Amino acid sequence: MDPSSQVSLQEEFDDLGEEYETLVKQHEVYRTKLAELKKIQSKCLSLLAHQNKKYKQLQASFKGSVSGSSAEVREEDTVLQKKIQERQKSCKTMQESLPKQNSFLLKVIIGQISVSLLTREERYDYKEGYERFKLYTTIIMLIYSLVNLFIVQYRFIDAIYHFMIVWYYCTLVLRENILRHNGSRIKGWWVIHHYLTVLLSGILLIWPDSISYRMFRTQFMVFGVYLNFLQLLQYYYQSGCLYRLRALGEKSDLDVTIAEEFQTWMWRGLTFLLPFLFFGYLFQLYNAITLYMISRHPDCHEWMVLSSAIIFFVLFSGNSATLSKVVIDKLSKSKPKSKTS
Repeated sequence: MDPSSQVSLQEEFDDLGEEYETLVKQHEVYRTKLAELKKIQSKCLSLLAHQNKKYKQLQASFKGSVSGSSAEVREEDTVLQKKIQERQKSCKTMQESLPKQNSFLLKVIIGQISVSLLTREERYDYKEGYERFKLYTTIIMLIYSLVNLFIVQYRFIDAIYHFMIVWYYCTLVLRENILRHNGSRIKGWWVIHHYLTVLLSGILLIWPDSISYRMFRTQFMVFGVYLNFLQLLQYYYQSGCLYRLRALGEKSDLDVTIAEEFQTWMWRGLTFLLPFLFFGYLFQLYNAITLYMISRHPDCHEWMVLSSAIIFFVLFSGNSATLSKVVIDKLSKSKPKSKTS
């Protein structure tokens, strides 16, 4: 290296040295502020726990109060109860910006590491990433299922498809638990639904290439094509509806689209999805019946057949019951409005 180049490199290194000193100082400030933040978080969590405990005790004292109180006392109690409820609501809002302990499932999967998203922007970005993951994966699985149905018919290729489903729903379960941990209102049945789907996909993955598998393969691939199409259709309309309701302040930023689900908030202009959903649920019942009939075939010796039939039937029953409840509740609520109008 010639002397002029060496001098130039030395000058550049010296310039970086000044910036490095600034970095060291800023990093020390960062570590100090981070330690202060941890202390403040712990203090806030302690105060919140004490506040919530006391408000619960106050509410319990109202329940045990004498019913023969005067009208003035009852009115004062009502006002105080409303104030307590408002204070509890405020505490709940503050809780959303503070770290929480992981649920049992999250502790088992990822340990004690915190998955609390402390700002609204972080929660919204994570939720949007969850939605994009579902969309892109569903498109890939739709294409793959079409290839399996019409072009390739090898058990090894089928196994890759089943493994994709296992991986997809395992990832959904983990991501949805993180969303629920941060305040998303994903209903209990749909969490159970995804656990059952993971189990079903795992059973299909280890099902050997036998006569029984070949008897069911084409029907399952058709079901996979329809299910992926339904998920795309529902994602498109659910996301549009959620966007409008969030803009109106009627839904949370963490509310998500759920494949195969029809919720009350989707009723506005989206009732045309009902036939597609009911057909998908009936397809699950048809799968259960087909698998049960295959299990009675003399050449069927695999336990996977009857197990899959049972899970498909449970999925059909849970999905149908949940959807029927939503429809009945919506119709019952709309009747009084129509009478008053």
